[in-house]
Amino acid sequence: MTNRHILLVEDNPDDEVLTLRALRKHNIASEITVARDGVEALDFLFGTGTHGGRDTATMPCLVLLDLKLPKVDGLEVLRRIRSDERTKLLPVVVFTSSNEEQDILECHTLGANSYIRKPVDFNHLSEALRLIGTYWLTMNLTPKLSNAAR
Repeated sequence: MTNRHILLVEDNPDDEVLTLRALRKHNIASEITVARDGVEALDFLFGTGTHGGRDTATMPCLVLLDLKLPKVDGLEVLRRIRSDERTKLLPVVVFTSSNEEQDILECHTLGANSYIRKPVDFNHLSEALRLIGTYWLTMNLTPKLSNAAR
């Protein structure tokens, strides 16, 4: 797989640093884009706002999505991803500190591919991200979207 681009949607600066460090430690992604709120994530995916003019024909191969985000929360980001032809098949892993049953149910109902609670310990976080990367970026096969769908 040549596209190993991850969109990390994370508003907590400490979690961002730890996640990036773990992803780089395991050489998981060739490119990582960070969106620090839901609006920025949607702008990136759809080539609007601060990412206006971005070539949306090139999408990340994985979205790591936190739920508790400013401006637009993670549930709404997921809802919009799944409602658009260009992004509805993007693998989305909800990677959050929430262990609330309602959040888990709603994420799966909205079409999350996976829901993973962030480990607190860095070594466990690092191992979780290694496993996520191994599965979603090297083992999982996703359909190619036609240019018409993009």
